[in-house]
Amino acid sequence: MKLNYINKIKANISIYSNKKTTNILDGTYKSVYKGKSLNFENLREYVINDDVKDIDWKSSARSGTLLVKQFIAEKKHNIMLIMDTGKKMDADTDFHESKKELALYIAGTIGYLAIKNNDYVGMTLKEDDKIHFKPFKYNLYNLEEYLWEYDRYASMNDVDINELLEYVFKNISKRMIIFIVTDMNGIDNVKSQILKKLNQRHDVMLININDNYMFGENVFDVSLNEYVSNFLLKDKKLNEVEHQLREELLKENLSMLKKNNICMTSISSKQEINIKIIELLEEHKYASNH
Repeated sequence: MKLNYINKIKANISIYSNKKTTNILDGTYKSVYKGKSLNFENLREYVINDDVKDIDWKSSARSGTLLVKQFIAEKKHNIMLIMDTGKKMDADTDFHESKKELALYIAGTIGYLAIKNNDYVGMTLKEDDKIHFKPFKYNLYNLEEYLWEYDRYASMNDVDINELLEYVFKNISKRMIIFIVTDMNGIDNVKSQILKKLNQRHDVMLININDNYMFGENVFDVSLNEYVSNFLLKDKKLNEVEHQLREELLKENLSMLKKNNICMTSISSKQEINIKIIELLEEHKYASNH
């Protein structure tokens, strides 16, 4: 199998990164989950300098000896990519790039980074009106296959992002680092309850792909399957209202995510992917430590 998608992802990382940025991207990924994803191994007696938070008070009370929980770190993480394949992904971003293609590059960059660090990568998406889970694998050929699947099915389905989240919550018990790749409409429709449930068990982050604005020339409305009237495109008042509504929607969704201790970044072009992923990982690391 030729790594056509992977080679494009690697080229994009190279084009929009210098050596320092690449090292930061790689180092940020490695450092975010240091000390997390720990499995309980056994109990042992407390010794000076042990973290008080590791004391198992119930076991200590039963034994009459102060006991602490001993953990071992997981060698690998499970990276889950939850991909929106709704028809709206056929639209463009505000930088006039294909939302579908941008989502593919985002997923590919995260997946490539994970596999480079010896982690597993899985993907959940909707294909032919059915939800499919692509199992966790740790080689580039599997990631190539998953990206091909997304490219094939993106923009072909009616997708409720909550269905994907519920599926993952009910069917996959492994501890995961979850990246949800969608747009503001998808985020706006996410139910706070399912995000809260997922985030209690896993690390959850959202990536919003920005939509194009309703101004300019030859704007196509994918929901109506027709071009927007030039009369509407040139209405300055309507454009002002659109900007205001978008800002309010973003503010509301950021507030909802903050309540659930979930971080989000917004991306409009392939050029932004590297720096935006660094910012998202750093923000998540900071939030997890507070």
